[in-house]
Amino acid sequence: MHSVAELEIDVAREHIAAPVVPDAVAAALRVLPDAPGVYLFSDETGKIIYVGKATRLTQRVRSYWQSGGEPGAHRIRDAIAEVATVDWTVTDSPKEALLLEATLVRRHLPKYNIRLRDDRSYPYIRVTADPYPRVERTRRLVRDGSRYFGPYTTPGSVNAAMEAIKRLFQFRTCEISIKPMERALDRPCLLYDLKRCQGPCLGNVPVGDYHREIDGVQHFLGGRSQAAITVLTSRMESAAEREAFEDAARLRDAVRSLEVTFDEQKVPTSGRPDEDVLGIARHGRHVAVACFQIRDSALVGRDVHRVEAGDSQDEEVIAGFVANYYARAGEVPPSIALGIEMRDRELLEFLSARRDGRVEMRVPQRGDRARILRLAERNAEEWLIRREAEEDADRERADAALTAISTALGLDGAPSRIECVDVSTIQGAFTVSSLTVAVEGQLAPKEYRRFRIKSVIGQDDFAAHAEALTRRFARSGLGREERKGEAESRAWSLPDLLVIDGGRGQVSAAAAVMDAAGMTIPLVGLAKEREELWLRGAVTPIVLPATDPGLRLVQRLRDEAHRFAIGYHRTLRSRAATASRLDGIRGLGPIKRKALLRKFGSAAGIAAAPPEALTEVPGVDLALAARILAALGVDRG
Repeated sequence: MHSVAELEIDVAREHIAAPVVPDAVAAALRVLPDAPGVYLFSDETGKIIYVGKATRLTQRVRSYWQSGGEPGAHRIRDAIAEVATVDWTVTDSPKEALLLEATLVRRHLPKYNIRLRDDRSYPYIRVTADPYPRVERTRRLVRDGSRYFGPYTTPGSVNAAMEAIKRLFQFRTCEISIKPMERALDRPCLLYDLKRCQGPCLGNVPVGDYHREIDGVQHFLGGRSQAAITVLTSRMESAAEREAFEDAARLRDAVRSLEVTFDEQKVPTSGRPDEDVLGIARHGRHVAVACFQIRDSALVGRDVHRVEAGDSQDEEVIAGFVANYYARAGEVPPSIALGIEMRDRELLEFLSARRDGRVEMRVPQRGDRARILRLAERNAEEWLIRREAEEDADRERADAALTAISTALGLDGAPSRIECVDVSTIQGAFTVSSLTVAVEGQLAPKEYRRFRIKSVIGQDDFAAHAEALTRRFARSGLGREERKGEAESRAWSLPDLLVIDGGRGQVSAAAAVMDAAGMTIPLVGLAKEREELWLRGAVTPIVLPATDPGLRLVQRLRDEAHRFAIGYHRTLRSRAATASRLDGIRGLGPIKRKALLRKFGSAAGIAAAPPEALTEVPGVDLALAARILAALGVDRG
């Protein structure tokens, strides 16, 4: 711990570059712990503008207010003047700091962090840590001992990988609890009959045998084709010894298929056998990074990622990409090849901690890996050109659509923000409304909103639209603080055009609400049968050609509102259909409830069990068991 005097001497010696150190920041600098962790910089409004990690918080955070320092230590020097407060979280290790930083960047989206576009939604394949592991798709990384493979850049790629391992290996995908060599079901599911699962639920599959199959899955997903071939060959020979010739023939074909694929993927072996090659391409503020994955000297994967980089230098972009990507990657290779020399020693320390082994970052100068690096850079460049062309075409279509709808409806100008409201119900039950948004002619899903209609009894489409709009306009009347920040304030800003899913009647109901709220927003209804546009007060509709770009934009927004409303409506119906007597019991959450149902089969099975049997489920004590049985109407005196 440094004293205030020592800190002031250090500050004077280093000539702080920031014009003024806020009092809150100065106070934080005095008490920073000398430990690994994550630090957060916030502006005057309390919004987090940067998240960073450090092996030593004291040294790293103070360096931002000092001149000089190591290369790469002042990545956000331009942002320091905006920092009003500093906060931090201490972690047990640099590895945990790397993972926490990636999580916080995705959660808060700080404007000065380099981050992957849409990195929240990447799918993975998860191999659980159960005695009989199951293999499943997931979009969540949970630190529960499971092993993750990915991230996959598209749902199609993860689906293809799942289908491949299902053809080659036998494993379970069910969620039932299976103990070693204990029967869990009276009869197996269809996957057992299809030879897609070994059937550990029958209680006759040794844990070791099952894990050898899972080893094959993990070798295959990790790009270790030769190891996967070894597992399959062993199974083939075992099947032949048992005279299960049909199984042996199927495994033989699988081995041959893998061998052919492995031969096709092989690359020259003058470089490291396990290495990721990162190629970067940049067009101004638009950046793409191509990642080629080499395992066992075979090119097993190639993905291109778009990076939000702003005005950052290429070295900063690569450092930010590496930190974000490998914090959530299934594995970190021992070597990473790229075209820029990286001098950030702290980043290497984090990668080594994440891998639990040494990691090097190198710039290949000649040979086969230099050629592959150039290929990766070319792939990134081509991807960026293609994506920019697509975006230019999208903008042109959006501009044409806005001009067309503005002309058709007689608006003063092209509507920058268009909103559409739809209602979904079945005979007046679970009535909901959705609000979808298009900004500059592009759908804006983050600003979609939904309402559960509360005041309407029975099926009354007009009244449901009226309630939804009343609540929507009330939101726009709130102050920014009541709307919980800038993003929420933007989401409730008033539209330049309001579209109602419906005809003349729905438009009249909406117009009444707008008049009561003092709104003069242009209003139009889109009737489904003939796709007619109804303006408020109009006697006849506007009918546009089916190819009109303005009509297509409004139809797309209406279809989105319809989809969004139906999805919410189905969710409410599903919740009601699956509601049980176990809901609402104090201390019984979804995890414990699921565990009870898994163990006892049904609410009736739980009711028939003694309290002591219920306590065998983790987290259930005798007091909670008594509340559960009371809720189920069990009275044992």
